[in-house]
Amino acid sequence: MNTQHPLWQLVLFRMRGFLREPAALFWVFIFPLLTALALGVAFRDRALPELAVAVVDGPDADRLAPSLEAVEGLTAQRMSEAAGRDALRRSKVALVLIPGPQPELIVDPTQADGRTARLMVVDNLERLQGRVDRVVVQNRQVTAPGSRYIDFLIPGLLGFGLMSSSLWGLGWALVQMRTGKLLKRLVATPMKRSHFLFSFMLGRTVLALAEILFFVAFARVLFDVHMFGSLLSFTLLGLCGSTAFGGLSLLVVSRAGNAETASGLMNLVSMPMMVLSGVFFSASNFPGWLQPFIQALPLTALNDGLRAIMLDGTPLLALWPQVLVLGVWGLIPFLIAVRYFKWM
Repeated sequence: MNTQHPLWQLVLFRMRGFLREPAALFWVFIFPLLTALALGVAFRDRALPELAVAVVDGPDADRLAPSLEAVEGLTAQRMSEAAGRDALRRSKVALVLIPGPQPELIVDPTQADGRTARLMVVDNLERLQGRVDRVVVQNRQVTAPGSRYIDFLIPGLLGFGLMSSSLWGLGWALVQMRTGKLLKRLVATPMKRSHFLFSFMLGRTVLALAEILFFVAFARVLFDVHMFGSLLSFTLLGLCGSTAFGGLSLLVVSRAGNAETASGLMNLVSMPMMVLSGVFFSASNFPGWLQPFIQALPLTALNDGLRAIMLDGTPLLALWPQVLVLGVWGLIPFLIAVRYFKWM
Protein backbone atom coordinates (compact mmCIF):
# COMPACT_ATOMS: atom_id res chain seq x y z
CA MET A 1 0.00 0.00 0.00
CA ASN A 2 1.28 3.43 -0.95
CA THR A 3 1.23 5.30 2.33
CA GLN A 4 1.83 8.57 0.48
CA HIS A 5 -1.33 8.27 -1.59
CA PRO A 6 -3.70 11.19 -0.91
CA LEU A 7 -6.57 8.84 -0.07
CA TRP A 8 -4.51 7.03 2.57
CA GLN A 9 -3.36 10.28 4.09
CA LEU A 10 -6.93 11.56 4.19
CA VAL A 11 -8.11 8.40 5.95
CA LEU A 12 -5.36 8.82 8.56
CA PHE A 13 -6.35 12.48 8.91
CA ARG A 14 -9.94 11.48 9.58
CA MET A 15 -9.08 8.72 12.06
CA ARG A 16 -6.71 10.93 14.03
CA GLY A 17 -9.34 13.64 14.24
CA PHE A 18 -11.90 11.14 15.52
CA LEU A 19 -9.63 9.69 18.18
CA ARG A 20 -8.93 13.19 19.50
CA GLU A 21 -12.63 13.72 20.23
CA PRO A 22 -13.69 11.88 23.42
CA ALA A 23 -17.31 12.95 22.87
CA ALA A 24 -17.34 11.20 19.49
CA LEU A 25 -16.11 7.99 21.10
CA PHE A 26 -18.94 8.21 23.61
CA TRP A 27 -21.68 8.65 21.00
CA VAL A 28 -20.33 5.92 18.71
CA PHE A 29 -19.61 3.22 21.29
CA ILE A 30 -20.89 3.98 24.78
CA PHE A 31 -24.29 5.55 24.03
CA PRO A 32 -25.60 2.62 21.89
CA LEU A 33 -24.48 0.19 24.57
CA LEU A 34 -26.20 2.18 27.32
CA THR A 35 -29.37 2.23 25.22
CA ALA A 36 -29.20 -1.54 24.72
CA LEU A 37 -28.56 -2.04 28.43
CA ALA A 38 -31.54 0.09 29.47
CA LEU A 39 -33.92 -1.60 27.02
CA GLY A 40 -32.51 -5.02 27.80
CA VAL A 41 -33.19 -4.57 31.50
CA ALA A 42 -36.68 -3.23 30.78
CA PHE A 43 -37.56 -6.13 28.45
CA ARG A 44 -35.48 -8.88 29.99
CA ASP A 45 -36.69 -12.47 29.86
CA ARG A 46 -39.40 -12.75 32.50
CA ALA A 47 -42.76 -14.41 33.16
CA LEU A 48 -45.86 -12.98 31.54
CA PRO A 49 -47.77 -10.58 33.82
CA GLU A 50 -51.07 -11.72 35.28
CA LEU A 51 -54.23 -10.29 33.74
CA ALA A 52 -56.41 -8.28 36.10
CA VAL A 53 -60.19 -8.81 36.04
CA ALA A 54 -62.69 -6.51 37.74
CA VAL A 55 -65.62 -8.39 39.35
CA VAL A 56 -68.59 -6.08 39.93
CA ASP A 57 -70.05 -6.30 43.41
CA GLY A 58 -73.18 -8.42 43.45
CA PRO A 59 -74.78 -11.62 44.74
CA ASP A 60 -72.32 -13.96 43.00
CA ALA A 61 -69.21 -11.84 43.46
CA ASP A 62 -68.23 -13.69 46.65
CA ARG A 63 -68.15 -16.95 44.68
CA LEU A 64 -66.69 -15.76 41.39
CA ALA A 65 -63.83 -13.58 42.64
CA PRO A 66 -61.99 -16.37 44.55
CA SER A 67 -62.60 -18.77 41.65
CA LEU A 68 -61.02 -16.40 39.14
CA GLU A 69 -58.20 -15.60 41.55
CA ALA A 70 -57.32 -19.31 41.59
CA VAL A 71 -56.90 -19.40 37.79
CA GLU A 72 -53.24 -19.29 36.79
CA GLY A 73 -52.54 -16.01 35.00
CA LEU A 74 -55.55 -14.11 36.41
CA THR A 75 -56.08 -11.77 39.34
CA ALA A 76 -59.56 -10.69 40.43
CA GLN A 77 -60.52 -7.39 42.04
CA ARG A 78 -63.97 -6.59 43.42
CA MET A 79 -65.26 -3.09 42.69
CA SER A 80 -68.32 -1.19 41.56
CA GLU A 81 -69.33 -1.18 37.90
CA ALA A 82 -68.36 2.48 37.51
CA ALA A 83 -64.95 1.83 39.06
CA GLY A 84 -64.51 -1.23 36.84
CA ARG A 85 -65.29 0.69 33.66
CA ASP A 86 -62.87 3.42 34.71
CA ALA A 87 -60.15 0.83 35.42
CA LEU A 88 -60.78 -0.71 31.98
CA ARG A 89 -60.49 2.70 30.36
CA ARG A 90 -57.16 3.26 32.10
CA SER A 91 -55.93 -0.26 31.13
CA LYS A 92 -55.66 -1.23 34.80
CA VAL A 93 -57.87 -4.26 34.15
CA ALA A 94 -58.31 -6.34 31.00
CA LEU A 95 -61.98 -7.17 31.54
CA VAL A 96 -65.01 -6.28 33.68
CA LEU A 97 -67.28 -9.14 34.79
CA ILE A 98 -70.84 -8.34 35.86
CA PRO A 99 -72.19 -11.42 37.70
CA GLY A 100 -75.77 -12.58 37.25
CA PRO A 101 -77.91 -15.36 35.77
CA GLN A 102 -76.35 -14.48 32.44
CA PRO A 103 -72.93 -12.97 33.24
CA GLU A 104 -71.90 -9.95 31.19
CA LEU A 105 -68.32 -9.35 30.08
CA ILE A 106 -67.13 -5.83 29.23
CA VAL A 107 -63.92 -5.67 27.18
CA ASP A 108 -62.10 -3.06 25.15
CA PRO A 109 -61.47 -4.41 21.61
CA THR A 110 -58.41 -2.18 21.26
CA GLN A 111 -56.65 -3.92 24.18
CA ALA A 112 -54.85 -7.12 23.23
CA ASP A 113 -55.13 -8.59 26.74
CA GLY A 114 -58.93 -8.34 26.68
CA ARG A 115 -59.33 -11.25 24.26
CA THR A 116 -57.11 -13.53 26.34
CA ALA A 117 -58.82 -12.54 29.58
CA ARG A 118 -62.24 -13.21 28.03
CA LEU A 119 -61.29 -16.75 27.02
CA MET A 120 -59.90 -17.49 30.49
CA VAL A 121 -62.93 -16.05 32.30
CA VAL A 122 -65.46 -17.89 30.09
CA ASP A 123 -63.54 -21.14 30.60
CA ASN A 124 -63.69 -20.67 34.37
CA LEU A 125 -67.41 -19.81 34.33
CA GLU A 126 -68.21 -22.94 32.33
CA ARG A 127 -66.23 -25.09 34.74
CA LEU A 128 -68.22 -23.62 37.63
CA GLN A 129 -71.38 -24.75 35.82
CA GLY A 130 -70.13 -28.32 35.72
CA ARG A 131 -68.44 -28.55 32.35
CA VAL A 132 -66.18 -31.59 32.02
CA ASP A 133 -63.29 -31.60 29.55
CA ARG A 134 -63.55 -34.48 27.07
CA VAL A 135 -59.92 -34.23 26.00
CA VAL A 136 -56.99 -34.13 28.41
CA VAL A 137 -53.95 -32.45 26.91
CA GLN A 138 -50.39 -32.25 28.13
CA ASN A 139 -48.81 -28.82 28.21
CA ARG A 140 -45.12 -28.63 27.38
CA GLN A 141 -43.52 -25.22 27.76
CA VAL A 142 -40.54 -24.57 25.53
CA THR A 143 -38.66 -21.30 25.08
CA ALA A 144 -36.78 -21.47 21.79
CA PRO A 145 -33.38 -19.76 21.59
CA GLY A 146 -33.66 -16.42 19.85
CA SER A 147 -37.35 -15.98 20.65
CA ARG A 148 -36.98 -13.34 23.37
CA TYR A 149 -37.72 -9.69 22.71
CA ILE A 150 -34.11 -8.79 23.53
CA ASP A 151 -32.98 -11.17 20.74
CA PHE A 152 -35.21 -9.24 18.32
CA LEU A 153 -34.14 -5.89 19.73
CA ILE A 154 -30.33 -6.25 19.59
CA PRO A 155 -29.95 -6.35 15.76
CA GLY A 156 -32.35 -3.41 15.43
CA LEU A 157 -30.38 -1.38 17.95
CA LEU A 158 -27.16 -2.17 16.12
CA GLY A 159 -28.69 -1.05 12.82
CA PHE A 160 -29.98 2.11 14.45
CA GLY A 161 -26.56 2.74 16.01
CA LEU A 162 -24.80 2.32 12.66
CA MET A 163 -27.25 4.73 11.04
CA SER A 164 -26.88 7.34 13.78
CA SER A 165 -23.09 7.18 14.03
CA SER A 166 -22.73 7.33 10.24
CA LEU A 167 -25.18 10.17 9.69
CA TRP A 168 -24.17 12.29 12.65
CA GLY A 169 -20.54 11.28 13.11
CA LEU A 170 -19.65 11.72 9.45
CA GLY A 171 -22.02 14.54 8.54
CA TRP A 172 -21.39 16.64 11.63
CA ALA A 173 -17.63 16.44 11.12
CA LEU A 174 -17.96 17.83 7.59
CA VAL A 175 -20.23 20.64 8.73
CA GLN A 176 -17.80 21.62 11.47
CA MET A 177 -14.95 21.64 8.96
CA ARG A 178 -16.99 23.85 6.63
CA THR A 179 -18.10 26.31 9.29
CA GLY A 180 -14.57 26.37 10.76
CA LYS A 181 -13.14 27.32 7.32
CA LEU A 182 -10.99 24.18 7.28
CA LEU A 183 -12.51 23.00 3.99
CA LYS A 184 -11.53 26.33 2.48
CA ARG A 185 -7.90 25.48 3.23
CA LEU A 186 -8.15 21.89 2.02
CA VAL A 187 -9.60 22.89 -1.35
CA ALA A 188 -6.26 24.49 -2.20
CA THR A 189 -4.39 21.20 -1.74
CA PRO A 190 -3.68 18.84 -4.67
CA MET A 191 -6.36 16.26 -3.96
CA LYS A 192 -9.53 15.06 -5.66
CA ARG A 193 -12.92 15.76 -4.25
CA SER A 194 -13.78 12.06 -4.61
CA HIS A 195 -10.71 11.10 -2.56
CA PHE A 196 -11.67 13.50 0.19
CA LEU A 197 -15.26 12.27 0.49
CA PHE A 198 -14.34 8.62 0.05
CA SER A 199 -11.83 8.89 2.87
CA PHE A 200 -14.70 9.76 5.22
CA MET A 201 -16.56 6.63 4.16
CA LEU A 202 -13.47 4.46 4.61
CA GLY A 203 -12.79 5.93 8.03
CA ARG A 204 -16.40 5.34 8.99
CA THR A 205 -16.09 1.69 7.83
CA VAL A 206 -13.14 1.09 10.14
CA LEU A 207 -15.07 2.51 13.08
CA ALA A 208 -18.16 0.50 12.11
CA LEU A 209 -16.13 -2.72 12.21
CA ALA A 210 -15.10 -2.02 15.78
CA GLU A 211 -18.64 -0.97 16.67
CA ILE A 212 -20.21 -4.18 15.28
CA LEU A 213 -17.79 -6.57 16.98
CA PHE A 214 -17.98 -4.68 20.26
CA PHE A 215 -21.80 -4.68 20.15
CA VAL A 216 -22.01 -8.43 19.42
CA ALA A 217 -19.69 -9.23 22.32
CA PHE A 218 -21.63 -6.88 24.59
CA ALA A 219 -24.96 -8.54 23.71
CA ARG A 220 -23.58 -12.03 24.28
CA VAL A 221 -22.01 -11.28 27.66
CA LEU A 222 -24.85 -9.24 29.17
CA PHE A 223 -27.97 -10.75 27.56
CA ASP A 224 -26.76 -14.14 26.26
CA VAL A 225 -27.81 -13.24 22.71
CA HIS A 226 -26.55 -16.01 20.42
CA MET A 227 -25.32 -15.71 16.85
CA PHE A 228 -26.99 -18.51 14.87
CA GLY A 229 -25.46 -17.43 11.56
CA SER A 230 -21.99 -16.51 10.41
CA LEU A 231 -20.29 -13.72 12.31
CA LEU A 232 -18.42 -12.85 9.12
CA SER A 233 -21.68 -12.47 7.16
CA PHE A 234 -23.17 -10.45 10.00
CA THR A 235 -20.16 -8.14 10.04
CA LEU A 236 -20.05 -7.72 6.25
CA LEU A 237 -23.74 -6.80 6.13
CA GLY A 238 -23.21 -4.32 8.95
CA LEU A 239 -20.37 -2.72 6.99
CA CYS A 240 -22.62 -2.52 3.92
CA GLY A 241 -25.15 -0.68 6.06
CA SER A 242 -22.52 1.69 7.40
CA THR A 243 -21.39 2.44 3.84
CA ALA A 244 -24.98 3.10 2.75
CA PHE A 245 -25.56 5.57 5.58
CA GLY A 246 -22.15 7.12 4.95
CA GLY A 247 -23.08 7.91 1.35
CA LEU A 248 -26.45 9.23 2.48
CA SER A 249 -24.78 11.43 5.08
CA LEU A 250 -22.41 12.92 2.49
CA LEU A 251 -25.37 13.82 0.30
CA VAL A 252 -27.32 15.36 3.18
CA VAL A 253 -24.52 17.72 4.23
CA SER A 254 -22.97 18.25 0.78
CA ARG A 255 -24.32 21.80 0.62
CA ALA A 256 -25.38 22.51 4.22
CA GLY A 257 -23.90 25.86 5.14
CA ASN A 258 -24.43 25.79 8.90
CA ALA A 259 -25.05 23.44 11.81
CA GLU A 260 -28.77 24.26 12.06
CA THR A 261 -29.44 23.30 8.44
CA ALA A 262 -27.39 20.12 8.72
CA SER A 263 -29.10 19.11 11.97
CA GLY A 264 -32.54 19.59 10.45
CA LEU A 265 -31.66 17.58 7.34
CA MET A 266 -30.13 14.71 9.31
CA ASN A 267 -33.18 14.54 11.58
CA LEU A 268 -35.42 14.59 8.50
CA VAL A 269 -33.56 11.56 7.15
CA SER A 270 -33.15 9.56 10.36
CA MET A 271 -36.47 10.06 12.17
CA PRO A 272 -38.73 8.32 9.59
CA MET A 273 -36.39 5.33 9.47
CA MET A 274 -36.21 5.12 13.26
CA VAL A 275 -40.02 4.82 13.34
CA LEU A 276 -40.72 2.79 10.20
CA SER A 277 -37.74 0.45 9.83
CA GLY A 278 -38.38 -2.01 12.63
CA VAL A 279 -35.90 -0.92 15.27
CA PHE A 280 -38.13 -1.57 18.30
CA PHE A 281 -40.98 -3.54 16.70
CA SER A 282 -41.59 -5.32 13.41
CA ALA A 283 -42.08 -3.12 10.36
CA SER A 284 -44.86 -5.52 9.26
CA ASN A 285 -47.16 -3.79 11.77
CA PHE A 286 -47.60 -0.92 9.32
CA PRO A 287 -50.30 -1.05 6.60
CA GLY A 288 -49.68 -3.00 3.41
CA TRP A 289 -49.82 0.07 1.17
CA LEU A 290 -46.85 1.51 3.08
CA GLN A 291 -44.70 -1.64 2.89
CA PRO A 292 -43.04 -0.98 -0.53
CA PHE A 293 -41.73 2.34 0.78
CA ILE A 294 -40.61 0.80 4.09
CA GLN A 295 -38.81 -2.09 2.38
CA ALA A 296 -36.91 0.37 0.19
CA LEU A 297 -35.41 2.16 3.21
CA PRO A 298 -31.79 1.29 3.99
CA LEU A 299 -32.38 0.81 7.71
CA THR A 300 -35.18 -1.69 7.00
CA ALA A 301 -32.88 -3.68 4.73
CA LEU A 302 -30.10 -3.61 7.32
CA ASN A 303 -32.32 -4.59 10.27
CA ASP A 304 -34.04 -7.40 8.37
CA GLY A 305 -30.71 -8.74 7.18
CA LEU A 306 -29.02 -8.57 10.58
CA ARG A 307 -31.95 -10.36 12.22
CA ALA A 308 -32.03 -13.02 9.50
CA ILE A 309 -28.34 -13.81 10.04
CA MET A 310 -28.31 -13.58 13.84
CA LEU A 311 -31.62 -15.30 14.63
CA ASP A 312 -32.22 -17.61 11.64
CA GLY A 313 -28.71 -18.37 10.42
CA THR A 314 -29.48 -17.09 6.91
CA PRO A 315 -26.41 -17.00 4.62
CA LEU A 316 -25.37 -13.66 3.20
CA LEU A 317 -25.95 -14.76 -0.42
CA ALA A 318 -29.62 -15.33 0.36
CA LEU A 319 -29.89 -11.71 1.47
CA TRP A 320 -28.98 -10.23 -1.90
CA PRO A 321 -32.14 -8.03 -2.02
CA GLN A 322 -31.08 -6.32 1.21
CA VAL A 323 -27.48 -6.00 -0.01
CA LEU A 324 -28.75 -4.49 -3.27
CA VAL A 325 -30.86 -1.91 -1.41
CA LEU A 326 -27.89 -0.94 0.76
CA GLY A 327 -25.58 -0.76 -2.26
CA VAL A 328 -27.93 1.57 -4.13
CA TRP A 329 -28.29 3.83 -1.10
CA GLY A 330 -24.53 3.95 -0.69
CA LEU A 331 -23.43 4.45 -4.30
CA ILE A 332 -25.98 6.87 -5.79
CA PRO A 333 -25.91 9.43 -2.91
CA PHE A 334 -22.10 9.29 -2.91
CA LEU A 335 -21.91 10.04 -6.64
CA ILE A 336 -24.38 12.92 -6.27
CA ALA A 337 -22.43 14.26 -3.28
CA VAL A 338 -19.18 14.20 -5.26
CA ARG A 339 -20.85 16.17 -8.03
CA TYR A 340 -22.49 18.84 -5.88
CA PHE A 341 -20.29 19.00 -2.75
CA LYS A 342 -19.67 22.59 -1.66
CA TRP A 343 -16.34 23.41 -0.06
CA MET A 344 -17.37 26.74 1.43
